[in-house]
Amino acid sequence: MNPAQKDRYARHIRLSQIGEKGQQAILDASALIVGVGGLGSPAAMYLAAAGIGKLILCDYDVVETSNLQRQIIHHDGSVGENKVDSGRQTVQALNPDCEVEVIGYQLEGEELKQVIDSVDIALDCTDNYPTRFEVNRYCVETATRLVIGAAIRLEGQIMNYQPDANSSCYQCLYSHAYGAEESCEFEGVLGPVAGVIGTLQAVQTLLILAGQGEALVNRLLLFDAFAMQWQSVTLPKNPNCPVCSKN
Repeated sequence: MNPAQKDRYARHIRLSQIGEKGQQAILDASALIVGVGGLGSPAAMYLAAAGIGKLILCDYDVVETSNLQRQIIHHDGSVGENKVDSGRQTVQALNPDCEVEVIGYQLEGEELKQVIDSVDIALDCTDNYPTRFEVNRYCVETATRLVIGAAIRLEGQIMNYQPDANSSCYQCLYSHAYGAEESCEFEGVLGPVAGVIGTLQAVQTLLILAGQGEALVNRLLLFDAFAMQWQSVTLPKNPNCPVCSKN
C-alpha cells in the first residue's frame, strides 16, 4: 500500500481482524455482484469504499422509479439507464481507484461460469430462484466463495458458501420449486431491509477476503424487521444435495 491508501483505509488497518495484510488482500481482490438492486446497491458501494480492487456488476435491467425506494446506488436522474451503468457511476464517484466492469445483459450458462471462475468471490444479490440456483451451482463447480442474500416484505436472510467439503450450499437449503412465485414486485419489501442484508453481504465479503469469514458457514441468519429479531439456524451440508454432495 502507498501512503495515500494507508491514510484512506486507516480505520480498517487499525482493526485486528483486518490489519495491513487484510486490507491488502481486499485491494488485490475481485468480486462479482449479480444483481444491482436493493441488495447489490449497498454491497457494491461498501465494497468500493472499502477499497476492493475490482468489481464486476451484472444486471440486465434498467432503473425504474419504483426501484428508488430501496436501490440506493441509483438516483432520480438514473431512471431509464441500465442499472450497471448507473451503478458504475456511483461506485467510481465513491472510489476512482476501484476498477469496475459491467455486464448489462442476462449472464447465464457457460459464460456465467467463466465469469464466476475469474473472481475471488461472488455475491448473489438477485431476486429470483433460478438465477440463485445457477450462481450457486457454478460457485460450487469452480470452488468460488459465495455470499447469498435475500430480502422480501419485512424479512431478510444471508448465508455463505465456502469451497470446502463440509460447507453447505444454497441448494442444501431450498428445492428448485420453493418460492418460485415470490418476488418484491408482488409481495413488496421495506427498503431498509434490503439495505441491511446487502450491507451484511459486504461485511461478510470483506471478512472472507481478509481471512476471517467463517462465521456464516453452515449457518443461515434470518432477520425479522417487524419484530426486530435475528434468528440463527444451523444449516448442515445435505449429504444428498444434487449440487455439492459427492454422492
